[in-house]
Amino acid sequence: MSICAIAVMGILFFSETLAFARSEMATSIALDENDQPQIRLNFNITLMDLHCDFVSVDVWDTLGTNRQNVTKNIEKWQLDDSGQRRIFSGRNREQREVVHEEHEESLEELHENGEQAVELNPDNFKSYVEQHEMAFIDMYAPWCIWCQRLHPTWEKFAEKVHELHMPVGVGKVNCVVHSKLCQDLRIMAFPTLRWYKNGEAILPDYKMDRTVDALVAYSRRKLDMEQKYKDWEAKNAGNPDNARGKPAMTNSRPEHPGCQVSGHLMVNRVPGNFHIEAKSVNHNLNAAMTNLTHRVNHLSFGEPITKLPPHMENTPTMRKVKRVLKQVPEEHKQFNPMDDKTFFTYQFHQAYHHYIKVVSTHLNMGSSDSVNDVNSITVYQMLEQSQIVFYDEVNVPEARFSYDMSPMSVVVQKEGRKWYDYLTSLCAIIGGTFTTLGLIDATLYKVFKPKKL
Repeated sequence: MSICAIAVMGILFFSETLAFARSEMATSIALDENDQPQIRLNFNITLMDLHCDFVSVDVWDTLGTNRQNVTKNIEKWQLDDSGQRRIFSGRNREQREVVHEEHEESLEELHENGEQAVELNPDNFKSYVEQHEMAFIDMYAPWCIWCQRLHPTWEKFAEKVHELHMPVGVGKVNCVVHSKLCQDLRIMAFPTLRWYKNGEAILPDYKMDRTVDALVAYSRRKLDMEQKYKDWEAKNAGNPDNARGKPAMTNSRPEHPGCQVSGHLMVNRVPGNFHIEAKSVNHNLNAAMTNLTHRVNHLSFGEPITKLPPHMENTPTMRKVKRVLKQVPEEHKQFNPMDDKTFFTYQFHQAYHHYIKVVSTHLNMGSSDSVNDVNSITVYQMLEQSQIVFYDEVNVPEARFSYDMSPMSVVVQKEGRKWYDYLTSLCAIIGGTFTTLGLIDATLYKVFKPKKL
């Protein structure tokens, strides 16, 4: 019986020690005691079919915040057709407003002697740009305020070109009347001023000041570059491999309308949204050509803890974060559930809207219950839902990210048994084992005790 008691106590001792050494993850819900007025929002989003010149980041919330075209802590990269970053479009840079020219004469007065800027349509557009070795075309919409301000300047520019006998055809296209032609030409904003050489569009489009002098100077530069190239070509006709002194040609430079916009915003801890909208201080956007297909490379709240640049990986703070996160189960790591997702829109006049619930999460992997423990961090988990929203034909779509802060927080902590609980259990095992086996021994003695005759 003694051997049996020792065996039972050994098994129970081992099981109790194993349970004491092991810890479990416990979750609870509590009111969020975070009293910081603002929270950091990190984002990195690729717009597949929108030029960086037309990308605007706006912020709105229920406290009345309404910031438009935010540029602080935001950078933009123009992409090539393979999605790789090609041209840095600026950090903390606001769009430059172009200069417009004021005229004493009205457009009707300028047209009294006839129109110098030729009105083009689908029937004569191709023949016109092919007929003129160089052509400069204004794609406009009558309702566009910037187009209305440009009309007298464009007519005066056409008269100046005619007066100087410059070999440049000056034309214009009404994109409301001839919408199909402008869609085929991928006109995304009004006015679009595009240079043509032998019927081929030369990109990028003209984006400088809209004055007669500026337009004439631009045309002269284009003509001078072309003439210099022709002179060089004639001079080196017998030696085409000689690249010495070769001037640049006025060929089109590929310009894919894709943009990667990234950075961070400090937003109030109240319901709100930030949205990426097609907008420009110098153009009116063509709602019929605005495609908000986008890819979310990264979106998170709080200090960034994933997808960090190399110089931030080995900081003391990040080493602490990595140490804590190693112990946290995957179901409690919903910090960036939208990362690497692409949201396609297959038709115009529609865009994705995203709805995000942000939940403060306290991860405590230490023995102390304090949130300031070296093994404790505070992060933000997200619950996300996305859907396509349809727009009226006159409204420009926007990719909207609406967020709402939960008043409750989730506490995830490691729980283990206390040492005094462990000792109490050991004493209970010893006492319980002796008591139980003693009762069994007494019962067996009673049953098997020889009876007196």
